[in-house]
Amino acid sequence: MDVMPQQDPESRRPPVPPPQDPYVMPAEGATALPPPPLTLRTTLRRAAFGAVAAGVLLAGALVAVQNGEGDGPKEPGPVERAEAAAAAGSPASLSDLTALIGDRQKWVESHPSDAPSLATLGTAYVEWARRSADTAYYARAEQALKRSLDARPGERGNGQARVGLAALANARHDYLAAKRWGESVQKQQPKTWSVYPVLIDAYTGLGDRKAATAATEKFGELRKGVPALARTAELYRNQGWREDALATAREAADRATRPAEKAQALHRLGELAWERGEPEEAVAQFDAALRTDAGHHASLAGRARALVALERTDEALAAYQSALEKLPRPRYALELGELYESLGLDGDARTQYAKLREMVAAAERAGADESLLLARFEADHGDPDEAVELLRGQWAKQHRSAAVADALGWALHRAGKSREGLGYAERAVGTGVRNASYAYHLGVIQRKVAEYGPARRHLEEALRTNPAFSPLAAPLAKQALAALGDPPPGGPGG
Repeated sequence: MDVMPQQDPESRRPPVPPPQDPYVMPAEGATALPPPPLTLRTTLRRAAFGAVAAGVLLAGALVAVQNGEGDGPKEPGPVERAEAAAAAGSPASLSDLTALIGDRQKWVESHPSDAPSLATLGTAYVEWARRSADTAYYARAEQALKRSLDARPGERGNGQARVGLAALANARHDYLAAKRWGESVQKQQPKTWSVYPVLIDAYTGLGDRKAATAATEKFGELRKGVPALARTAELYRNQGWREDALATAREAADRATRPAEKAQALHRLGELAWERGEPEEAVAQFDAALRTDAGHHASLAGRARALVALERTDEALAAYQSALEKLPRPRYALELGELYESLGLDGDARTQYAKLREMVAAAERAGADESLLLARFEADHGDPDEAVELLRGQWAKQHRSAAVADALGWALHRAGKSREGLGYAERAVGTGVRNASYAYHLGVIQRKVAEYGPARRHLEEALRTNPAFSPLAAPLAKQALAALGDPPPGGPGG
């Protein structure tokens, strides 16, 4: 039994899947892509592929299987394509990921102590949950990964399962546990490139920019190509280096070859365009991502966000509704609710907010912590004091990213504690990330505490960064800036 760190005691454990068949996916999933029945491959082929990880997080040596009939190489099937994507550190398509899961499910039924296959299956479940927003798979992932460690403990070289548990902890927003699992692999196998993406996510969630930067640089040394470029682009974005982020993201998109990898790169370009306040460019990139991979449902939500800025409201509503149907993430419910509210459709807004609460509750039952998203909702549409309590809990767990600092500062302001919230809002903007919402929140708080010059500057920055950053908040930013009026003649006083 592995004796390395477990997830923190306060992490809520999800219910264990039914004992009679713990690995089989349900007939209907959030993406409506149930794994098809597959023919079991021979023991020899299966042993060759058993060590290859699933999804974007694990690596293994991909064995080229020849046809054997003299007709040249066999065309890779969906399982082989998923394994090849894993070996490259790239995402697999949803259909290929489904095939890999079905293949590993059948294998472990007759080989219950195959540690590499259990680790592959568990990590594939994590990726499926992330890509489908179906948090029920967290329990299956945890069970498979821990069974892998039972069969081969981590100190005997089963870093694959530990990386999978780090990925699971990140997906549940338990960044301290993710850090511990990841660092246990890094300490034992520092040249295992697959551990660095999960460490980057963990350090980012904890607000440790120095460690995240070092992990990104190490990942780039060990794993060249599109995955490293994508991580570097995100690092530049988080530091506020917009031109560098854009150039690196474009290079990643140009060099991507697999459809799922290409779609993810195009989606990143769409997000960067949106953050720059260029909604037409954002729509073009999201559309390109969806043409490349129709299963990239996050691009539907990105497209909806940009369509709101273009005042193509009917299209935006349809895109949001489609995104929520295919990828039911609480964030999208909040965004759609706020769009309805901005249109005066209060009943529809309340319906979406109720759905948001249901999604958050389901995630919590599966062991995922959605406190940040729920606190954002409470601060603006519910109980600001409850938002403060949730976010103080996050801060106590060392979740001190720019996002948490911004949300806590804003929640304190909304709860009537603007002076206390000021420091957190300043910390979020001080990270360098160019986020219009962060600048807006800081400007409003500064205005409340009578720091009128800085307030004017940050409200202007918010509207300059992205004039339509929120259907509710952007108009309020314009009103707040107008209320401040022009700066006094002669510039600021001594």
